[in-house]
Amino acid sequence: MNILITGGSGLIGQALIKHLNADRIMVLSRNPAKAAKILPNNVELIPTLDNVDFNKLDVVINLAGEAIVNKRWTKSQKEVICQSRWKTTQTLVEKIQAAETPPSCLISGSAIGFYGRQDSSAIDENHKEIHHEFSHHLCQKWEEIALQAESSETRVCILRTGIVLSKNGGALKKMLPAFKLGLGGPIASGQQFMSWIHIEDMVAVILAAIYQTSLSGVINATAPMPVSNQEFSETLSEVLNRPCWFTVPSFMLRFLMGESADLLIFGQNVIPGKLLKNHFTFEYPTLHIALKQLLISSH
Repeated sequence: MNILITGGSGLIGQALIKHLNADRIMVLSRNPAKAAKILPNNVELIPTLDNVDFNKLDVVINLAGEAIVNKRWTKSQKEVICQSRWKTTQTLVEKIQAAETPPSCLISGSAIGFYGRQDSSAIDENHKEIHHEFSHHLCQKWEEIALQAESSETRVCILRTGIVLSKNGGALKKMLPAFKLGLGGPIASGQQFMSWIHIEDMVAVILAAIYQTSLSGVINATAPMPVSNQEFSETLSEVLNRPCWFTVPSFMLRFLMGESADLLIFGQNVIPGKLLKNHFTFEYPTLHIALKQLLISSH
């Protein structure tokens, strides 16, 4: 099997590559020297898609995109966030469409931000009551572009990913210092839902998308038991054996982060309906099990 990955040196990409059983793994990288330091030796690093023969690819995994919360959402930063996803996806789609024997599968990233802010009602892939805001606009166009690759020869899977929990990066790594000091706690009301997934389950979802032809279209890549921000904070404090006394007021987040604070202040209670219907088994279905594995058994 020949696999091409964009965004392969990111959090999910790095974890995925360790589990891929492929004859050839190619990773598109703007900075091959940097990527070479963190990826295994069997990975071929390519600076551009120009010389890739899409007729010889079996699977394309599209994880590329500028980090969404690392910088304030100025007008120019929003443009960078959008184009880093849309342009790469558009190029991949055009290459797949032009191939005589195209890859059998395109797996393309998206996020549960597609749904926009929601109340506490559980929502699956069929949910239509969308709140229109930047995260929805970003994901909607990203998904629309990727779905254009769909044909009788190419199956497209769109992964609407939740908060990926890993000790190596992402949201959990950012939260840990405060919680370890006993300074962690809920954000704003604490009632907003957090739809999360353990990094190993995230990798398993991608592997399922590669091998299970029954999976296609939009897939919620989240654990089956989302929790409120309050419960997340209490569970993380409990696993770390630290108090959970502090609350981060929304005005402080808005001051520090600007508009992107909305991603933390509001949430979505997302259920992985399609995965559950396809009998996908989550190794870490509950937050307590996930955090315990990440923070205790790894010591």
